[in-house]
Amino acid sequence: MSWKDYFGFTDRLRAIQSLTTAYQQANSSAAFADALDQAKQCENRAYENAITKEEYDSICQRAIDTAEGERSPDSIVSDSHHSQNGIEESEASSGECIGRYKCFPHFAGLHSSIYKSKISDGTVLAVKVTIPHMMTAPHDAYREARLLREAHHPNVVAVTETVDLDGGRFVIVFPFMRYDFEQLLRRDMVTAAQTRSILRDLFLALQHIHGLGIIHRDIKPSNILLNSPNGPAYLADFGVAWKDGDVGSEEASEKITDVGTTCYRPPEILFGYKAYGKPLDLWAAGCVAAEAITVGHRQLFDSGPVGSDLSLIFSIFKLMGTPDEQRWPEVKSLPDWGKVEFHSFPQQAWEDILPGASSNGRDLVSRLLCYESNERFTAAEALNHPYFAA
Repeated sequence: MSWKDYFGFTDRLRAIQSLTTAYQQANSSAAFADALDQAKQCENRAYENAITKEEYDSICQRAIDTAEGERSPDSIVSDSHHSQNGIEESEASSGECIGRYKCFPHFAGLHSSIYKSKISDGTVLAVKVTIPHMMTAPHDAYREARLLREAHHPNVVAVTETVDLDGGRFVIVFPFMRYDFEQLLRRDMVTAAQTRSILRDLFLALQHIHGLGIIHRDIKPSNILLNSPNGPAYLADFGVAWKDGDVGSEEASEKITDVGTTCYRPPEILFGYKAYGKPLDLWAAGCVAAEAITVGHRQLFDSGPVGSDLSLIFSIFKLMGTPDEQRWPEVKSLPDWGKVEFHSFPQQAWEDILPGASSNGRDLVSRLLCYESNERFTAAEALNHPYFAA
């Protein structure tokens, strides 16, 4: 019997969907119908010419990899629908004064509020208002400002000013950025080439701050800011960042494990390891990369509706396989390892975990998402990966 006898419509449709996404990302101005037609033609050639299922997969994968390396001049996303200065005309007569800044609400978070403010030369700034004495560890606004100033770099958001105000408020002022990477992914606003550029900027920022001994501890798409989908990208929000010897940071062997955001948290801190290091950021960066390159930009791991550690562990094990001491020797140092018995899941192939992604993209993710933290790529190693050579 031929391999085609076991290969159904659903299997072919999945390949067509992956190819369509790859063609659309290569040229964001292309109509969906055109990308779909191109995908159908490619898939049909693969189906007609392949002698084996492996050859069929290889033909489709080569097409995806080729599409990722292409970028049309029309792929630049227009920002024309935004006002030039980031302040809407309707806001011109309203706002509140925060220090010397006339501000307009932009975002209200759990630990801070972000405002927009346009100064006399037309520059739009982000004014971050915190109340340090209301923060609980590891959140520390003063440490954030210190480490951001120390981490000065083309791909780290710059601090323009800090101000102490009445009422115990502490203000950090930054350049205002129109986008974060999460917004761009959810709206499918970035091509494969733009995604690669944004991820490169992320690893450049990580290489720099890790060289200074700083661990960010909250790498996620929404903490990567941009003025345009074409970049550059800036790493932001150092509110839980850590550096050995900093007056606001914990002891190196007693770091707080309640850091990071839900599905971007690495397995070592889920099992109570307090002496973690820079690989914590690289696991999170691997999750970001996986989300960026996969069809539909879904989060790779699922921590459930309430952000449960057990749900996240279950999700990681289900995809990457339940580890043992041979595969993850580090478990001998994890305080909470062995307290719960987990179902033994087999390790899935990365081709199945990230269908439709480029071969180089999948390989980069696989080098970052390693159970054993010292086996993960460093930021410098990630930057030297073939994914960034395209």
